[in-house]
Amino acid sequence: MSKEMKINAAKEAINFVKDGMKLGLGTGSTVDEFLILLSKEIKNGLSICGVPTSKKTRDLSNKLSIPLTTLESVKTLDLTIDGADEIDNDLSLIKGGGGALLREKIIAFNSDELLIIADESKLVDKLGDFKLPIEISPYEHEVTSLRIMNKLNKIGYEGTIGLRKDNKNIFITDGGNYIYDLSVGLISEPNIIEQTLNLIPGVFENGLFIDLTKKVIIGGQEGTRIISK
Repeated sequence: MSKEMKINAAKEAINFVKDGMKLGLGTGSTVDEFLILLSKEIKNGLSICGVPTSKKTRDLSNKLSIPLTTLESVKTLDLTIDGADEIDNDLSLIKGGGGALLREKIIAFNSDELLIIADESKLVDKLGDFKLPIEISPYEHEVTSLRIMNKLNKIGYEGTIGLRKDNKNIFITDGGNYIYDLSVGLISEPNIIEQTLNLIPGVFENGLFIDLTKKVIIGGQEGTRIISK
């Protein structure tokens, strides 16, 4: 995947941003390219305000002089631009490779439209090659991970789950939680897995984003294409 593909997707996404919009600003390397382009449009007179999904996005936005606000202040967002780790044929997504899935899902849920930007390597027939991130309370987290595997085994999914580490330290999300990465092979029933996971106490959110986007911009070497649902 080249930087050029990400820039191509980001350029196309700028066309969807209108003056006066309240924007959700996602997290990840493709979104970073979008923010750089967005800052140039703002310097040329575009008026928007953004709500970042992570400290990383907030810091880059501040560096680029992109005006920021909070969801509490604006209540709803017109459009959220975010990336994805996998995108299937139904435009269901796996997100959370960067560890911001809980905040990304809150922002996506409170947005009129979620526009996904990605390079073509993220397109798959079925989700599941990329490990599914799950954001979990640190409290008794090992037991929560056992319960996750028990519940999934009962509905026919077997595999592994592992606590995410950053070098040798436990990876901690912006919200102070842990991430477990789940590998159960290809996911035939994302809806069922999402519901199963979210019913387990200690699980805050999972990286399955289902029925949240109707439009994906795919950047390629030659340009972009838009996939709509």
